[in-house]
Formats: sequence, C-alpha cells, structure tokens
Amino acid sequence: MTVAGVISHLRWTEHCWFEVLFLGGSTDGNPQFDRSVEDADMRIDGVPLAKLLDEYERQCRISNEIVAAHSLDDVGKHPDYRSGAASLRWMLIHMVEETARHAGHLDTIRELVDGEKGYY
Repeated sequence: MTVAGVISHLRWTEHCWFEVLFLGGSTDGNPQFDRSVEDADMRIDGVPLAKLLDEYERQCRISNEIVAAHSLDDVGKHPDYRSGAASLRWMLIHMVEETARHAGHLDTIRELVDGEKGYY
C-alpha cells in the first residue's frame, strides 16, 4: 500500500460509484473491473503523485456535478451490478465511509514514514 496507490483507488472508486453504477456508464478503462490483476487500481508504477492528485480532484468534480444534477432518492442505473440499484443518498454515504477509511490508511502510511503521531 502506497500513498499513490490509495489516491488512485479513491479516484477510480469515485468513477465506479457515480459514473458506472449510478449513471450506468461503461466499465471500460476503470482498472477496478480488470479481473486479470488484483488491485489493478492501486498499481500505478511510474505515475507521479501530482498527476494522481489532479486526476482524483477532477473525478471528484465530476462526481459533485452528477450529485448536484440528481435527487438523493434517484437510484443507480447499471443493470449488471446489484449495488447499482442503491439510491444516490446511499452511494454518497458509502463514499464518505470509503474516503474516511482510506484517509486513515494515508495517515498510517504518513506516520510510518515520519514517525510523528497525527494528534497533539
């Protein structure tokens, strides 16, 4: 697990929930759907962290636009995944949970690198 890998994962998770599962878009290009490589979305050798952060920020803007254009009671449209039938409200809550979990992972990685505790 690396900082870059976690950021890449978060970017693709935003894409998965809002563009694929909610809007019913294609899974093409999203490494989370690549069954030939475990954790393909976290394998980003040679990609600069700055680029990954830019991509994550751009993906979050897209997700925010999707959310703003729909009712929280709307449900996903992807017919091939059961989780696609969840409401936008549930997907948003799930993304808060997902992001918080990985923020904790990032803090742990940082603490292992610099030896400093995150509090006080």
